[in-house]
Amino acid sequence: MTAASNDADDADVGDDANNAVLAQYEAYPYPARDPGDEAERLITGSPSHLLEIEHFIFAGCRIAGSSGFRALVAGGGTGDGAIMLAQQLADRKYGTVTYLDMSSASLAVARERASARGLENVTFHQGSLLDLPQICADQGWASFDYIDCCGVLHHLAEPKDGLAALTAVLSERGGLGLMLYGELGRTGVYPAQRAIARLRGDDPAHESLGLARRLVAAMPSGNWLRRNEYLADHLAGDDAGFHDLLLHSRDRAYLVGQVANLVDSADLRICGFLPAGAYDPAHYLNDPELIRRAGALRPLERWALAEELSGAMKTHVFYAVRNSNEMGGILQQQTPNMVPVLREMAADRLAASLSQSPWLTATLGGVERQFELPEGAADIVALIDGRLTLRQIHGRLRASGKKFNWDQFAEDFSALYNVLHPLNLLLFAGADLS
Repeated sequence: MTAASNDADDADVGDDANNAVLAQYEAYPYPARDPGDEAERLITGSPSHLLEIEHFIFAGCRIAGSSGFRALVAGGGTGDGAIMLAQQLADRKYGTVTYLDMSSASLAVARERASARGLENVTFHQGSLLDLPQICADQGWASFDYIDCCGVLHHLAEPKDGLAALTAVLSERGGLGLMLYGELGRTGVYPAQRAIARLRGDDPAHESLGLARRLVAAMPSGNWLRRNEYLADHLAGDDAGFHDLLLHSRDRAYLVGQVANLVDSADLRICGFLPAGAYDPAHYLNDPELIRRAGALRPLERWALAEELSGAMKTHVFYAVRNSNEMGGILQQQTPNMVPVLREMAADRLAASLSQSPWLTATLGGVERQFELPEGAADIVALIDGRLTLRQIHGRLRASGKKFNWDQFAEDFSALYNVLHPLNLLLFAGADLS
């Protein structure tokens, strides 16, 4: 067989695999969503929450008023990320979202969800993210200030090619929000996939689904999939989730170091994993000497150690910017003019809770821990409204009779931030980029 025919055979295999992935999402748009539910709730999450974008990519600066802000959701599925971001941008009356996905069935669901909300700032396009540079040229699209690619790269034959295509259409000051499968948290998935493949043969998809459900139900208690309490897609009841987890024709999972290598291949740097506390080894340790040694490690080694200690990270959610973007990424130094913001949580409710007890309970990386907030945390939290700067909050506290100077306030706020930020509850906004 000649080299040319070998290349042709490889291309055929690649086309077959790509077609299988497309066929899956045409048959089972994922995640399963009912557009009628938009009247009841907005699904929010990470990446692509607008406050996170400002904090982790634009160094805590607000992008409000920048009518030219352009976001791309590449591989948007049934629309969770696109709808969330489009609604948040619409609420602030600026910016646009471009949705792209190769599945017409998934696109139809996402479009219906946008219609149900009356969103006019999002446009829908069918295509592969691998073709983005050509699509942008053909459509006359300018580069994007933010790109979401959640749960897509790990389904490509060459994830590096996908990330390169995304980076090619990213603005110089922009950034990306990405999600990749985590290897350790998906323990049991790939042996189960192989077991199903041995038995399914050439069965059509709908018959394979029934067979796979029977096999999972019959698995003994020692099976790693049965033992992995952090996986639930196959237990939720919907066919799309079960198929995506156990019948997917192509996926891979990553360790933290492998995530870093992929990001580095596109000349990007990681701004932060979410939630940050899950990637801190100290949250899994109680021994002071072990905590000291973990704290002395370089950031990438600390993140990897946390993953190894946790064992529960089934996904890695993170933000990234270009290495050349020195002004981008997470804020490195707090200043009096920064504006603290609470992500999702109402200030009055959190303040009321803290006034009763200074302890918060949260689960990070599968481990439940308690965190003690500093004295006076409730008073500070009550004033975090997304508009007041740290200087103004300090002034309000002094005016109300709290007799402490700026240095003491800054120390107290830092202690508060060091608890709430790792839980992804407290972020920063600041100067308007417009």
